[in-house]
Amino acid sequence: MAVTPIVMALSASGTETARRVADLLAAPLHGRAGRVTGADATFPDALDHARQAFAAGTPIVGVCAAGILIRAVAPLLADKRSEPPVVAVSEDGSVVVPLLGGHRGANRLARDIAAALGARAAVTTAGDVALGIALDEPPAGWSLANPEAAKGAMAALLAGEGARIDGDAADAATWLAGLPEGDGVRLTCSEAPVSGGDRHLVFHPRRHVLGVGCARDCPPDELAALVTDTLAASGVAPGALAGIATVDIKADEAAVLALSTALDVPLRLFTPAELEAEMPRLETPSDVVYAEVGCHGVAEGAALAAAGADAALRTPKRKTANATCALACAPASLAEPAGRPRGTLSIVGIGPGQADWRTPEASRLIAAADELVGYGLYIDLLGPLAAGKPRADFPLGGEEDRCRHALERAGEGHNVALICSGDAGIYAMGALVFELLDRTENGVSDAARRVEVTCAPGVSALQGAAARAGAPLGHDFCAISLSDLLTPRDDILRRLSAAAEGDFVVALYNPVSRKRRELLGIARDTLLRHRPADTPVMLATSLGRPEERIVYRRLDALSADEVDMLTVVLIGSSQSRLLDRGEGQRMYTPRGYARKVAAAG
Repeated sequence: MAVTPIVMALSASGTETARRVADLLAAPLHGRAGRVTGADATFPDALDHARQAFAAGTPIVGVCAAGILIRAVAPLLADKRSEPPVVAVSEDGSVVVPLLGGHRGANRLARDIAAALGARAAVTTAGDVALGIALDEPPAGWSLANPEAAKGAMAALLAGEGARIDGDAADAATWLAGLPEGDGVRLTCSEAPVSGGDRHLVFHPRRHVLGVGCARDCPPDELAALVTDTLAASGVAPGALAGIATVDIKADEAAVLALSTALDVPLRLFTPAELEAEMPRLETPSDVVYAEVGCHGVAEGAALAAAGADAALRTPKRKTANATCALACAPASLAEPAGRPRGTLSIVGIGPGQADWRTPEASRLIAAADELVGYGLYIDLLGPLAAGKPRADFPLGGEEDRCRHALERAGEGHNVALICSGDAGIYAMGALVFELLDRTENGVSDAARRVEVTCAPGVSALQGAAARAGAPLGHDFCAISLSDLLTPRDDILRRLSAAAEGDFVVALYNPVSRKRRELLGIARDTLLRHRPADTPVMLATSLGRPEERIVYRRLDALSADEVDMLTVVLIGSSQSRLLDRGEGQRMYTPRGYARKVAAAG
């Protein structure tokens, strides 16, 4: 499992068991508020909490009745190949039941918990029950070359047909030792490329690491062709690779990234000094490479460093005009190659604050992050999703510091989530991150420039306000920030005039502050010159939070006294309307369908 599970305790009677499980898994304990003490995080509603964690891809161990977890996640069930493990543990710790994700770690998780508690793991997956293993889920350090054939092979074994194990790595496949013998199914364990079949599964021990180097902007096809030829000449299947490795200055090299994706193996990075430490083991050291990079060999050094101290070169450096590669072999399969991963910065918009308005992608990125960075209030709004994670809180006004910190931490190889309210690309940190990456002076370090940057959309404040109102953005609209801290006042006034003349619905962000209150009145007066005094205005404050406040006003009655920095002001166009309904007033802006129907008639 790539993501640490959460352990949920719903009652005081299950707290002791839950704490034992959490300690075993080095996982955070989430407890029901008012019932569980000493939890790392609390939640008010078990069904909502489990559902949010499941949607985020977080494995769940619930110390509770299995039915509670089933009811929680049932609406989200879609694809068993991507769903996270869900395990139920009885409150007394006597029974552990993997409910979902049996072949994605739940069965193994249940057995580990049961062994620690002296309990029984109620595994129901046919292969696990009858054979003790799942052939489509080989242990860490092994890969299955033809997973599409696993179902038929398992069916044959369950029908009583035995298995024959062969191949150059058969002795290392101790995890297959308990299978009944026979000729019904063939299981080949080999580092070499082997063609399987319907009843012929091919398993590869991941003992090899591919070290690569290349010139800047090396054509991806050139590096891929070199690697393909090298593996073929070495008699090593791609599935026998535990990873690829290179020097850290190549962390953002397109050819290297494409290779890692194509081979579906992790990329590991080393500093020149770390690669130079491998000098005694190199077969083709180069003074030219040393002068260029700071080490005597990138491909060979990286392969050896990632494969470990007991590894040896299987294939020395091979090269083309722009690329090099080498292959190192470890004495045993590698669950993970050594080295640091390429850092990742996820710029995450969490919406106005409430969990229901947070996208599953945003939740997944936050759950997977090693560290959270952001304005403290925004991280607090994540609730239990942030529990137990290292966090770097920054105050309002510290925007550049927080973006710089997030980038530099990612540059060290960490998976960092930069938390923003609303949508991270709308008046938030997304643009500043890319500005820092683009600056030639006072930007960020070279390592930070090489990180992977992912942007996750969020529900913006204007979208949240519009949804509460009805449909005020049904026709053309614009957004204008009234903060003149970063934007010259003349630019703001010019944009207000253009929006007024264009008869746009206008969303005003940052409408007032303690020191800046007059611009909202100027905006009101500018718009009044081009639209009626009774134009509807919506004031939406603290959207999605318990203190949410929604009021409507006429444009000529808009006052800064009712607005603060947590308020979004939606000002209608000349066509916007208020509609009185049983649930209250709703605001909408017609698109023009009535004119279309009239013209057609």
